[in-house]
Amino acid sequence: LARSGEAVDLSDSYQFGDEENGLGGNIDDKINGNWISAPAGTVHEARLKAKAKRRLRKNSSRDSGRGDSLSDNGDAVRSAAPPTSPKGRVLDRRSRLGKGRGLPKKGGAGGKGVWGTPGEVYDEEEVDVRDPNYDEDQESCVYETVVLPLDEEAFTKTVTPIVQEYFEHGDANEVAELLGELNLSSMRSDVPLLAVSLALESKASHRELTSRLLSWLCGRVLTRSDIENAFHKLLRELPDLVLDTPTAPQLVGQFIARAVTDQILTKNYIEGYKGRVDCEHARAALDRAAVLLKMSREAGLRIDNLWGSGGGQRPVNQLIKEVNLLLQEYVLSGDTVEAERCLRELEVPHFHHEFVYEAIVMVLESKGDKTLQMILKLLKSLFDSSVITVDQMRRGYERVYMDIVDINIDVPCAYSILEHFVDKSFSTGVIDAKLRDLCPCRGRKRFVSEGDGGRLKPESY
Repeated sequence: LARSGEAVDLSDSYQFGDEENGLGGNIDDKINGNWISAPAGTVHEARLKAKAKRRLRKNSSRDSGRGDSLSDNGDAVRSAAPPTSPKGRVLDRRSRLGKGRGLPKKGGAGGKGVWGTPGEVYDEEEVDVRDPNYDEDQESCVYETVVLPLDEEAFTKTVTPIVQEYFEHGDANEVAELLGELNLSSMRSDVPLLAVSLALESKASHRELTSRLLSWLCGRVLTRSDIENAFHKLLRELPDLVLDTPTAPQLVGQFIARAVTDQILTKNYIEGYKGRVDCEHARAALDRAAVLLKMSREAGLRIDNLWGSGGGQRPVNQLIKEVNLLLQEYVLSGDTVEAERCLRELEVPHFHHEFVYEAIVMVLESKGDKTLQMILKLLKSLFDSSVITVDQMRRGYERVYMDIVDINIDVPCAYSILEHFVDKSFSTGVIDAKLRDLCPCRGRKRFVSEGDGGRLKPESY
């Protein structure tokens, strides 16, 4: 039997939940087969130590290195460090295992999205020749981006949008950069072929842009041989192009003449086809080019301005001159369809108000009723076909209303003629009643003989 004075430390034997909840009343122990009562003070101290240890393990993830600690008598003591905020606990980089010295993990270089410690500079990694995966041939390798060559279908889908966008912005340098990124290989000669084919179905301004594009690409992306091969293919495909564009032979001839003038085709290019062409369309194109070049040498024809400059690229004075020539030619011929076609070819729908203005001024300066009827017929035709919009028609009439005072200096009867023309325009449906009511009118002067006592009636506009 154990003596009563020999107290046994049973702290390791009482670390269960029942002890913490105080379920044990008189705790006994069995020594040498005999049950004896354990000292009450020893059991109580063991319970307090076990409870403090469990609390420390539970809170170690939040208060590691600065939390509770045990005093000499087993009581839990809170450290003097102030508690951290919830956000600070989330961003805490200290170890959460309750071990270590409370420093950040991996020295602050660990965690998601972290590449080493702050301020660390990585040197170039040296290759270990003793590495079993080391390959000596990789030391001299040069890596380049490989662009696969385009086939015919991919070429059409890739280059066609580039050319169509060029017709809108007119930047040949951008087209050269985009083509330089492609592996055209044997498809280089198809670039001028595709550009000219699209231009044949477009406007004159687009053909001018196409000629400029070919001149810009030659020497940068294309060579002279590529241009020559392109026109050779174009001459062979003329029978098919004529089906969609009946004037294709004449247009292709003008492209050839322009290319010779821009020095992207040799001067003896046309001579090399003499006696070797069987297609009548190809002969017509070559004959057209030869005639234009001969006129350029002998008569001073400017081939570089063969297509003209499109739309708003021309000066305003030049546009006004062309509008006046168009009206004068119409008055002489009376061909409304031709006048409409010429107005469309000017490609200046934003400038049609000038056409209306010049037409009305021509009526005011003319003599007789013939010009008035012809101009009224032309405006009616252009208005019904929507070539001239309502807004452009209104602006043209309003400009005449504002300038009628100056026009009346040169044409004394301008007010009466304008009033008569505006009434006719309203009756034919060219203008509405609101625009007709805005027409200025000048009252007739009444003299003394009419009984006003020498007073003059003021002018009203």
